[in-house]
Amino acid sequence: MAAETETLVVIEDDPHISDLMALYLRRDGFRVLQHDDGEVGVAAVEREHPALVIVDIGLPGAIDGFDVCRRLRNGASGEPVPVLILSARDDEIDRILGLELGADDYVTKPFSPRELVARVRAIIRRSSPAPATAPLVLVFGTVAIDTGRREARVAGTQVALTTREFDLVVYLGEHPGLALSRRQLLDGVWGSDWYGDERTVDVHVGQLRKKLGPDLPLATVWGVGYRMG
Repeated sequence: MAAETETLVVIEDDPHISDLMALYLRRDGFRVLQHDDGEVGVAAVEREHPALVIVDIGLPGAIDGFDVCRRLRNGASGEPVPVLILSARDDEIDRILGLELGADDYVTKPFSPRELVARVRAIIRRSSPAPATAPLVLVFGTVAIDTGRREARVAGTQVALTTREFDLVVYLGEHPGLALSRRQLLDGVWGSDWYGDERTVDVHVGQLRKKLGPDLPLATVWGVGYRMG
């Protein structure tokens, strides 16, 4: 069961789908706030600081689900918040765009409400702070990854990483020289209960290379996966 203090914001314009999700999530112990407009939903996130946001891509009005993700990742909520995207479309380009915008998971309609609840719980569990340990700073040339402060810097300038991008670069950095398969990376970073496609790893690796630059020694091991160092 979820803790009573865990709030979820659902931004979905179809009342039947929104009510169905809310029913199952509330049964699981979550406090659920429902909104059918992107602007109003973002304002609710800023105000409530939820544990997770569920947002439909095809929202009516001024901003759609992708725009909501952009606003949340650009600091509209004040701090990173996990996002699960809903879509009636299963196009690969939509999945990739959603992940590049920082979404933690992508669910297509129609979906199983019980599976949705399981995904929500898994995302929140992975996003919860880890037990306190001695801070570790991983350094790769001009790139510094401070695991204690959860900050990434390139030549001293802070670079914004999503929660999953940060966790992925730390996981790779903590296993230097090892060729890790996409399945190993999914199990280690997303968790063994994650339902998504292995190509999710490729999208996040591409984002890390773009954001952290050529000093990051993140190599592709063809036919296997990726290796740091």
